Amino acid sequence: MRQLVLALALLLPMTAFAVQPDEVLPDPAAEARAREISQKLRCPVCQGENIDESNAPISRDLRLYVRERIVAGDSNDEVIDAVVDRFGEFVLFEPRAQGGNLVLWLAGPVMALLALLGAWRFLRGRATARPEDTPALSQAERDRLDQIMRD
Repeated sequence: MRQLVLALALLLPMTAFAVQPDEVLPDPAAEARAREISQKLRCPVCQGENIDESNAPISRDLRLYVRERIVAGDSNDEVIDAVVDRFGEFVLFEPRAQGGNLVLWLAGPVMALLALLGAWRFLRGRATARPEDTPALSQAERDRLDQIMRD
């Protein structure tokens, strides 16, 4: 039990955010907005982490830029638009459903509908298959089948 507690205690620092104390805004509401925005932006280097959790230098620069925009009075959407204008839509964890991304947003549901249609047609075709459509066994085949079943 003691080993489990020790292992969990060692893992605790790994879950800490990468935001440094010198980056934190004095206004708690503005800092909460910065954290909320940082959760939506992907680190350009790490790609699997948001900029709030990443220790990469570019993520630190992005966190500072987000905070600068908030202090300048930008809304959340304006801050995100400014970052996207600078780095492209790749930095968004949830790309916008417009333009070229619309194809990606619609591809999943369209493929699911096509799969359901294909499955429905397959099952409907199986239900209409009749035994007389299958060729009957010849007498030699029946004798061979009987022999196999006896053995």
